Amino acid sequence: MDPLADQFDVVDSIQRYEKLYRIGEGTYGIVYKARDRENDEIVALKKVRFDHAKDGVPVTSIRELRVLQSVNHPNIVRLKKVVTGTKAESIFLVFEYCEHDVGRLLDSLNSSFTLSEIKCLLKQLLEALVYLHDRWVMHRWVMMHRDIKMSNLLYNSRGQLKLCDFGLARYFAHYPSAMTPRVVTLWYRAPEVLLGTEIYDEAIDMWSVGCVLGELLKSEPLFPAENEMECLRMQCNLLGSPNTKTWPGLQGILATSNLKPPEQPLCSNLRQTFRHLSDEGLDLLSGLLSFDPETRFTARQAIRHPFFNERPLPKACEDMPTFPSSHNHNPENNEHFSQKRRRHGLLGEKAVGGGSESSAGRGIKGLMVSSKALVQQQGGCSSRSSHRSSHFPALDARREETQRRFGEAFGGP
Repeated sequence: MDPLADQFDVVDSIQRYEKLYRIGEGTYGIVYKARDRENDEIVALKKVRFDHAKDGVPVTSIRELRVLQSVNHPNIVRLKKVVTGTKAESIFLVFEYCEHDVGRLLDSLNSSFTLSEIKCLLKQLLEALVYLHDRWVMHRWVMMHRDIKMSNLLYNSRGQLKLCDFGLARYFAHYPSAMTPRVVTLWYRAPEVLLGTEIYDEAIDMWSVGCVLGELLKSEPLFPAENEMECLRMQCNLLGSPNTKTWPGLQGILATSNLKPPEQPLCSNLRQTFRHLSDEGLDLLSGLLSFDPETRFTARQAIRHPFFNERPLPKACEDMPTFPSSHNHNPENNEHFSQKRRRHGLLGEKAVGGGSESSAGRGIKGLMVSSKALVQQQGGCSSRSSHRSSHFPALDARREETQRRFGEAFGGP
């Protein structure tokens, strides 16, 4: 019997489902649109791939199964069943079917979403995160998604947004515990993760939400960087330069650095970039994109923000627009949209997941010190009252080696 079948309730055979056509593929699975032969229901079938796991079972698949079997929320994609294939060690996950992902949909639209539609989408995403981040607080455990991006936001014909792909999700306790910094797709990655901290919390999800909101408003990504250093530059160009006053947690990161800041600190361009956004909308966006994770808005703070109470009000789900399905019978056409996203691992499961480091970048270690010349400056967004506790470990010997390698390019000593 397959290890997944041993750990989880496998209730049916794949013979129950008729595969219609492939709609996506990632490092850890191929996804098909399929029909349930017993009730004619359309579902999404995800075939788990075992060739990327040392022990045969991808840890992302086990993690995703465990998480999805423990959650139940209208804005989180529903895992219906686990079924066996015709061959040994062949497992399929049966999900509810959604016609679109928001990233592909946004790329294919001739016009952007209206502000009331954006509010509807954002509110649904925040509802899912309030559920994930707050559900286990009473037990001193919190869940992080760790890969929020446009292509992990599904959209169905009823105007509902569904958060999907929980392969990187983690439960964590509210005390310091090291975790991998190799999480979150680059364009949506929080600055503390880019700086290599291994102790972080659900605030990294909220930074990603800010990136999603900005992308919905602009109809293009906020930080479409080729590598980690460029991503940090883009963040500072838009938001201004943080310093140890506006981000006290930087002190631990900068403590071992001898790099000098540039003579010209960067100022925020957020208002100039979003000229037509109301003051409340700008306040929400800047609160989500706060460099300091301690002052970054939580999901509950964000969903209670006055932005949602000013006109135009969020559109009701039943009034949201519908679109022709992004999935069709020609796999080549399915790959047509979002080619730039795909190159940077922004579609499907190729995004992160434990493979080799991005060929475009130098990896997290290669960026540790280059970012310091960007962050040790004056200016940046205003400080908010602290509502969480975060920890940032000092740089280790490997990071000091990186300082020597990149120091000259970034105005070293």
